[in-house]
Amino acid sequence: MKKYVKILPLLAVFCAISVNAEVVLKDNSTILGKWKLNAEAAKLDGEQKKVIVEWDFKDNGVLQTKATDSVGRTKEMNIAIKYFVENGEIQKQITPGGEKYESCKVVEKKGSEMIIKCRFLYYFLTKI
Repeated sequence: MKKYVKILPLLAVFCAISVNAEVVLKDNSTILGKWKLNAEAAKLDGEQKKVIVEWDFKDNGVLQTKATDSVGRTKEMNIAIKYFVENGEIQKQITPGGEKYESCKVVEKKGSEMIIKCRFLYYFLTKI
């Protein structure tokens, strides 16, 4: 019985760590292609703001974003930024043409669903 009492706290810590374990990318092969960005949020379990954006991770290191604004003057905006995978994380340009990059971690990837945590926001994506 004493053995179980000693093991339980270790098991609880291990389970807590494994629940929030991030996905380590070996290369860009698992993220290539078009993704629908469904929502963004400041916290993983926080309120999600719906967005109409498409991300296309291309094999040549370009992340093509297409945003649709149904109520604004610009119906569609296309922006190409550079990205690469390094140390298991996505490194993407903060602004087009700029040399500053931000690290984005894949927090969760299940089938066609993926959650990415960048500097300030969580992004909730679905593979198209």
